[in-house]
Amino acid sequence: MAEAHRRGYREGYDAGRESGAQSSKLKIEWLERRIKDLEGKLDEATRIFEVDGHQVVDVGGYAYRWRGNTPLEVGDRVLLPENYVSRMRSGPGPTVGIVSQLGSTYRGHMSFIVGRAPADSA
Repeated sequence: MAEAHRRGYREGYDAGRESGAQSSKLKIEWLERRIKDLEGKLDEATRIFEVDGHQVVDVGGYAYRWRGNTPLEVGDRVLLPENYVSRMRSGPGPTVGIVSQLGSTYRGHMSFIVGRAPADSA
């Protein structure tokens, strides 16, 4: 009798633990989807595409301004202005980057893109 009681207790305990873990997993997945949805709505509400008449683009996670005549598109290769990090990594002068997004949610100072990169530059 005691063995049956222990077995029943253990089976009930294990079933409850498994049910709780599954419930927690589903709640976490729901919260992750909800966060992603809210981040998308916030991005949509705060994303800027132009500052003072200049196009804003994202290159490598950083926002830049483009004052060229033809708008840039995602995937365009551009020349980025030299900064202290690029000077240490690549030497003096502009570096090549690829436009990853149009617009940005960043509101601070943005450097200007130097120009379009030649097709054969590395």
